[in-house]
Amino acid sequence: MKKGILILLLSAVAAGSVFAQTSRRDANAYRKEGYKLIWSDEFNKDGRPDPSKWSYEKGFERNHEAQYYQRENVECKDGLLIFEGRKERRVSFEYDPNGRGWDQKPLYAEYTSASINTRGKFAFRYGRMEVRAKIPAEKGSWPAIWLLGKQYPWPHNGEIDVMEYYHIGGKPHILANAAWGGKKQYEAIWDDEKIPYSHFTDKEPDWADKFHIWRMDWDEEAIRIYLDGELLNEILLSETINEGSRGEGFNPFTQEQYILLNLAMGGNNGGPIDDSALPLIYEVDYVRVYQK
Repeated sequence: MKKGILILLLSAVAAGSVFAQTSRRDANAYRKEGYKLIWSDEFNKDGRPDPSKWSYEKGFERNHEAQYYQRENVECKDGLLIFEGRKERRVSFEYDPNGRGWDQKPLYAEYTSASINTRGKFAFRYGRMEVRAKIPAEKGSWPAIWLLGKQYPWPHNGEIDVMEYYHIGGKPHILANAAWGGKKQYEAIWDDEKIPYSHFTDKEPDWADKFHIWRMDWDEEAIRIYLDGELLNEILLSETINEGSRGEGFNPFTQEQYILLNLAMGGNNGGPIDDSALPLIYEVDYVRVYQK
């Protein structure tokens, strides 16, 4: 074996050992705080995501995004959940030759990707959620880790964005948000933090090449979103009361929420897609939920 290859292998083993030690240390710290692991997926079985835990979205879903969601673009391999955003033409089953208006879907999709969720299979109220992931940072990429409430239509059901990444004004940002219902049917009130990507890469130039840990702590008082231990946003539940006739006076963050993981492309926020950078790869090491 060549010396260079041996060094790389030893480095990978050492990195894995360090992460395992860190993960165990965090788990022990969580236990001391009174947390117990209630649900997780470590993605250790190769193939499609566990059907007892995850469902798929299909087709064009939201935000005028460019991708067509299909199950073929996500798989578990070597202990990771891997989303792949591709440039490929696909006929849309949602196309309506007589359709008109903003919701008309095109006949063809030029890009494909995947979105999975735990709706109807797992939801929780209050606790700690932790996701270790490596996100694609290319233009047009819009990966996310988020949650939606079970009761009322959006946004009165409540949305928590533990992680979003996309370009704002031509510059990449990482976001940590929550939304609830305004006075109108589809009007959202946002508490959002948009952190310039440079905040992370100035300190760690190879940030995009590494896995990072997103964490949400959610209790009766607040939702706190962290990235690698740094607090990005604190949303006070005293301020997240729905307005308007739908869900008026209801606080959506006092109900159970289910988990979504997806890789969107383009659309309202993703912006122009850099075809030369495709395919986009979004990797998730694990999803864990703890409660006291």
